[in-house]
Amino acid sequence: MRATRSAEHSRGLARVLGWRRLRITLLFSVLLGWPISLGWTSGLLSVLARTVLIGLSAMLIFGLFEQWPKRLPPWLARWVLQIAGVAVVIPAATFTIFVLSTDTGAPPFWRVADRLNGFLTLTVVGLLFAPWVALAALVRQKDALARHQALAFDLERSEFERDALDARLRLLQAQVAPHFLFNTLANVRELVDSGSPQASTVLGSLIELMRMRLPDRLQFALHVDETALALRCPPMTLMTLVENAVRHGIDPSEDGGRIEVRVTEAGNRCRVQVIDTGVGLQRAGDGLGTGLSALRERLQLVFGQDARLHVTSLAPRGVRAELEFAARRGL
Repeated sequence: MRATRSAEHSRGLARVLGWRRLRITLLFSVLLGWPISLGWTSGLLSVLARTVLIGLSAMLIFGLFEQWPKRLPPWLARWVLQIAGVAVVIPAATFTIFVLSTDTGAPPFWRVADRLNGFLTLTVVGLLFAPWVALAALVRQKDALARHQALAFDLERSEFERDALDARLRLLQAQVAPHFLFNTLANVRELVDSGSPQASTVLGSLIELMRMRLPDRLQFALHVDETALALRCPPMTLMTLVENAVRHGIDPSEDGGRIEVRVTEAGNRCRVQVIDTGVGLQRAGDGLGTGLSALRERLQLVFGQDARLHVTSLAPRGVRAELEFAARRGL
């Protein structure tokens, strides 16, 4: 989209008479006119005036055929038309300049040996150099356009990848919505989603709520290092681990059990452990289940290979879910 708009804005006379194109034309006209003037009887300014006019004529034809006609026959490439136009306009412009510069009553320039030689010199030199300059300009233009399109494509692709990643994260987070939260805990969830340092307090409130559901069967303990209180953890991480322990460990057990949450920081690493004394690890047909599988995928999306999630069975019963990731104080 951006490349299309840029190309549209550069169309028309502004592109034909672009400053960069005009500057290159004047430079080559002067460079070609200066050595020719060494054998010219009328002086340097006369030669430079002719070479500049011839160069500007070639530039105008080059720009004209760059945009017109809008549609060409399949057998005719536009760059061929531009090069051919430059080759034709060189002798035509030179002839016109010599005709207009002939004094009234003077014989035609082709009957004057010096003027005829000057005409032939400018024509031959123009035909030798102008098409090659035009071809070099075409190559440079195509290369610049290819680079611009490549950059625009990379930018658009990176935006699509970022949008896809955000959508995937939102989908995974939606899949692990807590089963035990009531509508009155909507503000609590927002606090955890934002990665607030008060997440441990909120987690305690969540466990208290779950304990109300299992008043005589659930015990819990929180052990959080002071240095870990300011750390940020991915949204819904602790909620997912604690909920998984209650739902799959404590709730199925007739005797209930105990959940212990430990959060420590060491060596720029944050380690989170959720240990329960429930019925133990019971693998279903889909592995660890939707909650933990989605959590593991979310961690890989956020941290890459820098985050690890391990779930192990404990003896005589129970499960330990251990999560380790880089300690960050701002996500």
